[in-house]
Amino acid sequence: MPVRYFGLIYGIVFLVVGIAGFMPGLVIPAAPPAEAPVDTGFGRLFGLFPINWLHNLVHIAFGILGLAAHRSFSAARIYARAVAVVYGILTVMGLIPVLDTTFGLIPLYGHDVWLHALLAIVAAYFGWAPAHQVGGPVATPTTTTGRRV
Repeated sequence: MPVRYFGLIYGIVFLVVGIAGFMPGLVIPAAPPAEAPVDTGFGRLFGLFPINWLHNLVHIAFGILGLAAHRSFSAARIYARAVAVVYGILTVMGLIPVLDTTFGLIPLYGHDVWLHALLAIVAAYFGWAPAHQVGGPVATPTTTTGRRV
């Protein structure tokens, strides 16, 4: 699958998930952590993933970036690398009790940990795999004089 489709698919999924987080029928209300100063809209998306309104906005932002990045190979590649790094960091933060609420702003614990890890691993593949494996430009063979074969 070309890396441009990765950007498109991740963009659509992040955008849909971000919007779904604002739909009351898809979010089961839950008590926010005691240390959470941002508790508006806190609940569990699909009954599994802890979210709040700020978490939803982050998903929407990554969705918009993915949709914009899918237009070119290089932009999609940068997007994949950024997702891999950011979601890798969020995975680690979700495993550390003091950081698993991003200082009380965004919940990162529970099912978010494995989902963030999976997102980071897939993004890392598209971000750093050899270009020819992910739909990148293929070099045209040339002779020693620089002419195309």
